[in-house]
Amino acid sequence: MKRNRLQTVGIVLTVIGLIFLVAAGVAYAKVQDGYGALDQFSAAENVTLSYNEDGQLIDQGTTDGAEAIMTLLTDDWGFKVNEGDLNPDDPVVNTASEFMFQMATVGYHVLNGTQTVVLTEDVEYKGEVFAAGTYDFDVDGRYWADFDRSHPLEGPARSQAWSGTVHGLFGQLGVGTVTHSVLQIGLAIAAAFGAIGGMAMLTGFGLIWVSREQPEQNLEISVEPRPDRERAGV
Repeated sequence: MKRNRLQTVGIVLTVIGLIFLVAAGVAYAKVQDGYGALDQFSAAENVTLSYNEDGQLIDQGTTDGAEAIMTLLTDDWGFKVNEGDLNPDDPVVNTASEFMFQMATVGYHVLNGTQTVVLTEDVEYKGEVFAAGTYDFDVDGRYWADFDRSHPLEGPARSQAWSGTVHGLFGQLGVGTVTHSVLQIGLAIAAAFGAIGGMAMLTGFGLIWVSREQPEQNLEISVEPRPDRERAGV
């Protein structure tokens, strides 16, 4: 009875393990499809990061520019960069860290840029008169919500700095980041399913092997007469 129970449990575990392995295979295949689609989309866009001959990230030809962008990304935005994603041999932007670095590149140049605002007539704002003419307005680290949109210079500068194109790039790069992160989670889930399935099948096979029927052994006992008993006529 005990052997039958062990065998049943072993069979159930084996079947469960097989289901997990199949699920792991399907999940892995779907993840690879996602990686392939993301790579093809990134290659079609041909957006790449720039590296120097030493494999260091650069922006506008200098490592200082890239370091400033990385500081914005890691310190100001708090993003954890995976250095393994930054590969000079594969500069196409197709990983979470690369998408975020590209987003930080756009953001850095907007935040530190200068916008030219043209006033066609004199404008008075809060007691200050801004004469008609051309003004160079420093964004000075202002995000979209940091501008005074009623100000005769800040209002136009905000629309020019944080244009629809910039917001669109942020949105697209953000989607790329999330997509790659989800694919990584999917890969981890596939690996977990595979490990669980393998352990379940191994345990199931072990229980089936332990509970297998043992062949009956016929024991033959031979008794040899003792010489002293033969002499005694026993």
